[in-house]
Amino acid sequence: MNGYSVSAIISTFAKNYGMGKIALVTGATAGFGEAIAHEFAANQYNIIITGRRADRLQKVKSELEKQYKVEVLALNFDVRKLDEVKKNLGSLPANWQNIDVLVNNAGLASGLSTIQDGDTEDWEKMIDTNVKGLLYVTRTIAPLMIKNKKGHIFNIGSVAGKEVYAKGNVYCATKHAVDALTKATRIDLLEHGIRVTGICPGMAETEFSIVRYHGDTEKAGNVYKGIDALTAKDIAEVIYFAASRPAHVNISDVVITPTQQATATYVVRK
Repeated sequence: MNGYSVSAIISTFAKNYGMGKIALVTGATAGFGEAIAHEFAANQYNIIITGRRADRLQKVKSELEKQYKVEVLALNFDVRKLDEVKKNLGSLPANWQNIDVLVNNAGLASGLSTIQDGDTEDWEKMIDTNVKGLLYVTRTIAPLMIKNKKGHIFNIGSVAGKEVYAKGNVYCATKHAVDALTKATRIDLLEHGIRVTGICPGMAETEFSIVRYHGDTEKAGNVYKGIDALTAKDIAEVIYFAASRPAHVNISDVVITPTQQATATYVVRK
């Protein structure tokens, strides 16, 4: 066929005629978000990526386009700010509105302290990102999915949304909220055929602990010492697996931990 593979021809046809699948990933400049964007792009999804770090966002965009030959729309904004969410996601170009998959990945842990010693700025940052940011994005994208009569929403939670641990108070509370919102969203969107999945990772070595410890790389490294921790790619592969199930299958809730971890705090280190 003149040197062109069938898959390449199908991919080109899909792009030209608006048939390509689209995945939207928030917080895609590092960690889970970056790996998830790569996983879907590798499977020929066109990708919308969002993030606060413009330089990192453009780097990820270039990598995706170069490696997978897909279309990438990079949107530089903060999910904590409703006006920015509305401006960027509420007025997507027509050819980007047919979103198949939304991954609410933007989230963080900031600080680790008892409730009586907690830093209220850390609290605000976690609540605004993990809960309100997820709500703002979902509120903007869900109507598009309903209009298109298809869609799959993934909310990145945590084992901290299933149990609590010492000094994790507000972070655990936000991830419990994510767990509840995932279940509620599934109920609300059931009649529209929209799939909703909660992804709850355990110990995964990304920038998570560096952010939690406000840039202290030594403390962050000690978290994973002696643990063969999860990687961002591990999480990305599970999400793509769930997204690629037949339309009548919804994987509602997934808890993923390293083999050496049984609960949020019970681990066996080598």
